[in-house]
Amino acid sequence: MLQVFTITGPVFIVIAIGFAAVRWGFFAKSDTRILGKFTINIALPAMLFKALTERPFAEILNTRYLLAYALGSLATFAIGVAATRFFRHRSLQLSAVHGMGMSLSNSAFIGYPIVLQLLGPPAAIALALCFLVENLLILPLALALAESGGGNGESALKVVSNTLLRLGRNPLILAIAAGFACAMLELRLPGPALRAIDMLALASAGIALFVIGGTLVGLKIEGMRGDIAYIVGGKLLLHPLAVFVAVMLVPPTDRTLQIAAVTFACMPMLSIYPILAQKYGREELCAAALMAATVSAFLTISAVIWVLQAGMG
Repeated sequence: MLQVFTITGPVFIVIAIGFAAVRWGFFAKSDTRILGKFTINIALPAMLFKALTERPFAEILNTRYLLAYALGSLATFAIGVAATRFFRHRSLQLSAVHGMGMSLSNSAFIGYPIVLQLLGPPAAIALALCFLVENLLILPLALALAESGGGNGESALKVVSNTLLRLGRNPLILAIAAGFACAMLELRLPGPALRAIDMLALASAGIALFVIGGTLVGLKIEGMRGDIAYIVGGKLLLHPLAVFVAVMLVPPTDRTLQIAAVTFACMPMLSIYPILAQKYGREELCAAALMAATVSAFLTISAVIWVLQAGMG
């Protein structure tokens, strides 16, 4: 178990440093948004592009991984929505918000640094494939369902199309598309360009974790403990279990990618979860759930990695 903490410990130490830096005034909370923009728009796209162009196209486009991760995430979303709607008797809109929190992982800011330490370079390939499932399938579906249940007069089809149009301008999606294209055509950039991309890629993990810590400052959980526990339980327990079952049913040929899929599903929800829920008046609940999940994830991720490593042995 000590070996597991050597993987997860540094990640959460950097998160704690980010929290302390903002809490003690070394950085303003608004500063973390600037760092977050740099990470999500520059550093992470550079890392993804670099990883995708370093491997053969047949190796990076792993359809069985995509199918397994998609099935597990869809199952989690469907269970979360159905349980909220029919057993907890909440609105369809709130049910969609709950399902979103349970099925969308913080793959980039927390997942990648952990999986990188656990598995090495294949972590970037797995991250790119997770991004495709999360951004092209689960997120548009969740937003469309939330809109259709809110009576805002906007059709689900329009929500999906607008979401996909915005994603078409997302630097992460553009980096994945460019990386796939270069890998398929076997194109290689000149040495200076590759070194510049490598320098930016190296900055992604540490800054991302620091930003997560800073965003947790000031979040409160009072008065919403039942809903918070429900969302956090779905994210940290149900989602990894559903992806594990899907991986057993449709196993990726590479054992490393099987482990990556389950590990990415263990991560807390994506850091923009409260922002996505703001339109529906649920930002406080989602911010509190994000904080609780991020803190609790240290134990759950460590436990899952210990089980996976025991299985590998």
